[in-house]
Amino acid sequence: MRKVIPLAIVLSLLGWAMPSGAAAADRSYLILSRSAALPGNIAAAVRAAGGEVTRTIGQIGVAVARSSSSGFVARAAAISGVRSVVPNVTVNWIAPGEVVLAEAFGNPPTSGDDDFFFDLQWGADAVDAPEAWNAGFRGAGVRIAILDSGIDSDHPDLAPKVNIGLSTSFVPGESFNPPPGFYFHHGTHVAGIAAAADNAFGVIGIAPEAELVAVKVLNNAGSGAFEGIIAGIVYAADINADVINMSLGAVLARHGFLDDNGTPDPGDDVFVTANEVAALATAVGRATSYAYQHGTTVIASAGNDAIDGDHTADVFHLPSDAPHVISISATAPIGWAKGGNPSLDNLASYSNFGQSVISFAAPGGDFVYPGNEDCTVAGLTVPCWVFDLVFSDIPGGWGWAAGTSMAAPHASGVAAIIIGKKGGRMHPAQVEAALRASADDLGKPGNDDAYGAGRVNAGNAAN
Repeated sequence: MRKVIPLAIVLSLLGWAMPSGAAAADRSYLILSRSAALPGNIAAAVRAAGGEVTRTIGQIGVAVARSSSSGFVARAAAISGVRSVVPNVTVNWIAPGEVVLAEAFGNPPTSGDDDFFFDLQWGADAVDAPEAWNAGFRGAGVRIAILDSGIDSDHPDLAPKVNIGLSTSFVPGESFNPPPGFYFHHGTHVAGIAAAADNAFGVIGIAPEAELVAVKVLNNAGSGAFEGIIAGIVYAADINADVINMSLGAVLARHGFLDDNGTPDPGDDVFVTANEVAALATAVGRATSYAYQHGTTVIASAGNDAIDGDHTADVFHLPSDAPHVISISATAPIGWAKGGNPSLDNLASYSNFGQSVISFAAPGGDFVYPGNEDCTVAGLTVPCWVFDLVFSDIPGGWGWAAGTSMAAPHASGVAAIIIGKKGGRMHPAQVEAALRASADDLGKPGNDDAYGAGRVNAGNAAN
C-alpha cells in the first residue's frame, strides 16, 4: 500500500509572461482600495474601465471584478481611491493525500471511551484532551468556522455539531456539503478533529461540544481563488465565530509566479509580479486583521513543504504568515502502534518550521516509520505506519491523513476549550496568551524552530 503523501501546496515559480499583444482572457481581479472603505462609485467606475464588479468585501476595502478588456488593469488602477488591481489567483490550497482506510466499522474491545474509534486517536492523548473533558471543559458555547472544502454535515459524528443555517459556500455552484458519493475528505476530516461529537459513535473531537460552521472556500478538488479565502474570513468574523480554522495554504514567491488562470490553455497564463504578490498578501492580511479586531481567533496550518521560515527569504506562506494568524506546525509519533511508549512529539518530516513563522505545534501525523509490516490496534489491522497518521471522519466513514492540515484543528479545539472555560467570547490576544501559558515547552526552552511556544495542551489549559 502506498504511503500517504503530505498535504502540500507549492505554486509554480516559473518566470514566464504573456506575449505582448496577446488578447486578454476573461479574468477575475481583486481591487484594493487605499483605505478600509471602497470608493462609493466603485461599480460604475469599474464598468467605465471595462469590467464588472462581481463581489464587494467592503469591510476591508476589497472588490472583485471580471474583465476581458486588455487595458482594464491600468484603467481600474487609475480609479480615485484604488490602491492596486491584481489577478484573483486560483491555486491548489490543499493537495489531497491518499486516505488509507476509507471505511472502518466495529467496536474495538479495548476502547477506553464509548466512541468506538477513540483508541486510534493518539492526537487527543498528545494534547491531553481527556484531562480537559474530565475537568468539565469541552468547548461548550464556542463557534468554530472551518474554512475548507466543505463538511459532510450528514456524518453521524458531525450532524449534531454543524450549524446548517450559518454554513455557506463561497465556491460558485458547489454546496458546503460534499455531493453524494464524493470521496474528497479534507474539510470533513479537519472538522472531526476539531469537534466531532461525543455521541458513543466514531471519533471524538478535541472540543466535542463546540459548534461547527462550514465555510466552503475551496472547490471539491481543493483549489480556490483568493477571493473565496478573503470573503470567507470576513464572513466568519461577521457571524461571531470564536475560532477560524484554516487547514490550507500556499507558498508564494516574493519575486512573482506564473498564474495559469486555472486552465490548460497557455494563452490565458500571466506572470503575477512581485508588486502583485505583495498586494495579494495585503488583501489576506486585511481579512485576518479584520477577524482579529472583531474578536475571532484565526488558526492556520503552517504548511507541508519542510521550509525553514527563518532562512528562506524569497518565499512565504499564506495564510499562516498573515498578520494575527496563529501558525501551527505538525508533530507525530514514529511506530506508535508498536507500543513501548514512543514520543508523540517528533516534528513531522514535512512540516514547515522556524521561530519567526511557527506559533505552536500540534499533532499532524507522519509516514516515516521504516517498515510495512502490519499492526493491530483497537481491532483494526493495517500497516504499522498507518497508525502514525491522524484518524478522523471522512464522508461515508473514517480514515487517516497527515499534514499540518491535521495539526491546525487540534489547536483550534484546544482554543475552543480555553474560550469555553472563560464562558465565551475572548479577545484573540487573550486566547493566544492562554495557549502559550498552557503549552508544553518542547525543544529548547522558550520559543524554538519546531514547536514555537510549545505543543498545545488542553489538559493544562483546563486545569
